[in-house]
Amino acid sequence: MIVDRVKPQLKVVLADVNAEVVQSWRAAFADTPDIEIHHGSILDQQVDAWVSPTNSRGRMDGGVDAVIKRHLGAGIQLRVQRAIRDQFGGTLPVGSAVCVPSGAVNPKFLISTPTMVRSAQNVSETLNVALACAAAFQAIHMQNEREPGSITSVALVGMGAATGRVPARVCANLMWTGYTLFNDYSFQDYDDLRKTINEQLDDLESHSEETRVRITPPESSRSRG
Repeated sequence: MIVDRVKPQLKVVLADVNAEVVQSWRAAFADTPDIEIHHGSILDQQVDAWVSPTNSRGRMDGGVDAVIKRHLGAGIQLRVQRAIRDQFGGTLPVGSAVCVPSGAVNPKFLISTPTMVRSAQNVSETLNVALACAAAFQAIHMQNEREPGSITSVALVGMGAATGRVPARVCANLMWTGYTLFNDYSFQDYDDLRKTINEQLDDLESHSEETRVRITPPESSRSRG
């Protein structure tokens, strides 16, 4: 059920070194002015949490995962994999996430959310980016329920746009969709999130025009940049 959610203000930053991803974000999020978009490394963003696209085992051996692991140290992978083991039995499904202390001052937390099951998997024909993006925001919501106000700002990269081989425009539109659906819906848990988002995004051609407009960026946004 769509609900009105009253959520604490969250600063959302999108940052990527890929200029095409940044341009596509500017188009997809053109009607979402509260989102900050930067061409540059996520490592330069001073926020409470970074979101790292990962694989279901939390192996930080490629893409942004590897960059963050080098920056924060090998211990971050151990914390991520321990959380995956404790919370999900060792395998993190797409459409779920873990939030762990980073061991650093900036950021305080790392959120790992899989866009793929294996490392360097082609997910360009899937909805994984939308699921991963929504799951990242769900992880923030759950962390703030446990510790109110612990995450007030977050930075994300172009999810799946590198090792996942998702085209920049598709990546941007799916991230917009995940962000929008999270704000439109209230999820009890990650199982509910995956079920709801898959129901909304499957078989788009069979949906009404009103529904298709709600889950894709407005035409005015998609035609810019």
